[in-house]
Amino acid sequence: MHAAKTETIARLVQAVRGERVLFDADLAGLYGVSTKALNQAVKRNRGRFPPDFMFRLTAEEWRVIGSSLSASPDVVNRSQIVTGSSKHRDPLYLPYAFTEQGVAMLSSVLRSSRAVEVNIAIMRTFVQLRRLMDSNRQLARKIEAIEKKYDEKFAVVFNAIKRLIAEDDASRASPKRRIGFIA
Repeated sequence: MHAAKTETIARLVQAVRGERVLFDADLAGLYGVSTKALNQAVKRNRGRFPPDFMFRLTAEEWRVIGSSLSASPDVVNRSQIVTGSSKHRDPLYLPYAFTEQGVAMLSSVLRSSRAVEVNIAIMRTFVQLRRLMDSNRQLARKIEAIEKKYDEKFAVVFNAIKRLIAEDDASRASPKRRIGFIA
């Protein structure tokens, strides 16, 4: 159950302002509540959601993200975000983005048993994404080390080839001696 849920949640995670976030409409869908109900619960507890936990997208951010989401063929059922609810087209109702800490704080605001289960799945998803990012960084470092190692070894070969080409070019450029006797 967790693997499928984690995969579903992972598809909903977006990168905005250098943070991995989930949008209010997607969270509401996961929690089984309306976006309006989720945002009202947050509004009643606004002090629990500082800007590093939750922020509203700008119109430009939403235009860029919204167009990339609707163009993505593998994203299915993105609730209000992709289906184009008129509410999210109005700049007064731009979506909220919740960081990992904001999602964790939602568990203290939404107290249903479903909210607890969903929060656990979301936290596991963020942990898996972090592990994946770390393993990708380690892989990138290993590839870079291999490239450096082989670049140094192949540098000798490339220098020898360049010398041979330069010698060949130089011999072609020098005047040719005629064969035979000069009388």
